Amino acid sequence: MITSKQRSYLRSLGHNLEPIFQVGKGGLEEGFLKQIDDALEAREIIKISVLNNSGYEAREASDAICSELNCEGVQAIGNKIVLYRKSEKKQKIQLP
Repeated sequence: MITSKQRSYLRSLGHNLEPIFQVGKGGLEEGFLKQIDDALEAREIIKISVLNNSGYEAREASDAICSELNCEGVQAIGNKIVLYRKSEKKQKIQLP
């Protein structure tokens, strides 16, 4: 669990990121979750776009992904979500 100060710091890092994945009508399939898992390990913080035809609201998609991948939902605004998980191998982000 991250603190509100850490969440604020991560939101500032995620603000300038471009979404690297889109949750579409295929939903949250196993292969898609594996790609997100790999991206979180490599980058620690990622932004995902939730399309209207996915059947998910941004907060629902964030909660579903976080429960599957054991990551933190940093932010869900509009149709964008920002996720964070500390890397096991090489940590890049130092939380305050």
